[in-house]
Amino acid sequence: MRLRDCYSAVDRVKKMSQSQHGKWTLSSSDDEDEDPSPLPSDGNPGKGLRPFADHRKARNPSPKRTKPERARPASPHGASYYKEEPADVFDAGFLPADGAFRFYLNRVTGIEKKFNTGALHIKGSVIQKSFNYCFDISWMVQQYPPEFRDKPVMIVHGEKRESKARLIQQAQPYTHIRFCQAKLDIAFGTHHTKMMLLWYEEGFRVVILTSNLIPADWYQKTQGLWLSPLYPKLPEGSPFLAGESPTNFKSDLLDYLRSYRAPELEEWIQRIGEHDLSQTRVYLVGSTPGRFLGSDMEKWGHLRLRKLLSENTQRVQNEEAWPVVAQFSSIGSMGVDKTKWLAAEFQHTLTTLGKGKKVSTSPEIPMYLVYPSVENVRTSLEGYPAGGSLPYSIQTAQRQLWLHSYFHYWSAEVTGRSHAMPHIKTYMRTSPDFAELSWFLVTSANLSKAAWGALEKNNTQMMVRSYELGVLFLPSAFDMKTFKVQKNPFPATGSSASFPVPFDLPPQPYRNKDQPWIWNIPYTQAPDTHGNVWVPS
Repeated sequence: MRLRDCYSAVDRVKKMSQSQHGKWTLSSSDDEDEDPSPLPSDGNPGKGLRPFADHRKARNPSPKRTKPERARPASPHGASYYKEEPADVFDAGFLPADGAFRFYLNRVTGIEKKFNTGALHIKGSVIQKSFNYCFDISWMVQQYPPEFRDKPVMIVHGEKRESKARLIQQAQPYTHIRFCQAKLDIAFGTHHTKMMLLWYEEGFRVVILTSNLIPADWYQKTQGLWLSPLYPKLPEGSPFLAGESPTNFKSDLLDYLRSYRAPELEEWIQRIGEHDLSQTRVYLVGSTPGRFLGSDMEKWGHLRLRKLLSENTQRVQNEEAWPVVAQFSSIGSMGVDKTKWLAAEFQHTLTTLGKGKKVSTSPEIPMYLVYPSVENVRTSLEGYPAGGSLPYSIQTAQRQLWLHSYFHYWSAEVTGRSHAMPHIKTYMRTSPDFAELSWFLVTSANLSKAAWGALEKNNTQMMVRSYELGVLFLPSAFDMKTFKVQKNPFPATGSSASFPVPFDLPPQPYRNKDQPWIWNIPYTQAPDTHGNVWVPS
């Protein structure tokens, strides 16, 4: 998706909400299909807004709204459903850090209150530097406490031409906002990283997350974030790389920022170098566009993950029976059969545990792919518009029907989020009984070669198209052999030695009539939770 699509939602909602058919549009969040196909609706290459239509009896136009960009479909839960929550719902305080993984889910409106106890919302955070894919700048500014709304902000983006101009136009009322444009040298790549650097008088934090900076991403979708400790400033005169963590997080973060080759980031690189990041217990897994040779091949994408798993995990008994679980919100083109990428190099990475002889990547190692079905989307809190953030296109799906045998539907009873469609992306290796994890990754990277990279030239070159960023949790960094899966993550009241997986394990395969959600075909046979059908135009 290009940024113009996010902001055209303002104009389209305003016009369509007054039409006789009551049409609305909501933004999608991302799609990394490296071989996109044009759609007749708006001419965008496999990206953009997708409307749904209310085919019930037309109603009188609603009164003119002063803020059309906040307009949403009528809710079956009543008018209060979309109102701002009381201030105490959006705690700015954080859970105790001692022994915690610092991994959180977002707060979701419309679910049982206990499932939001210990979840976080953006409101109250001071966003001074944000790397992201899509922005609603006016909404972003409103998330500041009023006394901080004029603090300096830098936005790192990948927009070009019209979408870049529209972004700059949106920021015109806010003179404290600056921009840094990420270089995208590879065709069809995107700047998909979602990160915040939050600066305080006492130090700074890093937040790596799965949400775009648009309201649609923060209220009724399942999102995840990792919140770093508060990093204090090093004593005056300390070496630049002092304050390194056992996971090499500081050096890796600086290398990631340098990969932008942007003069605007030099100030921030210097500031990070002056801080102590030694308390970090996660590993950074990033992607950056380019073609990489030699040792550089292992710096980015799935080969970076493979290297970390090889060097920092241990082999387990009955390893062939330990499944891989991958959960995502977008799917790219992966070839005519599974051997072209998914069950070859990518599965090789996901099944790496420790050094030594590699376990076979044969079909005996289970791989569960969790992606919402049409029924998941239809019965979600948002209804069919939730599918605007699940951009799997019919053009891509028809080329890889073999993939659909891997699919498992979204179910998150354990976190109360079965009806909050996932925009989070997670990857993990579980024990055969799904009670333990050998590792867990939360990231911006969806299931695509664009995000994770693909080997070229007889495996001597790694090609990556997009910027991505995630954090890898390894038991060894927490003095454990494996992570125990937390049975009841909510209500969260403090630290836990077990890991809060966001959805139900084991994943359940699609039922007989289930189909994966495809966003650019109509769904008119059954209405969604708001009484609407989905009619792409």
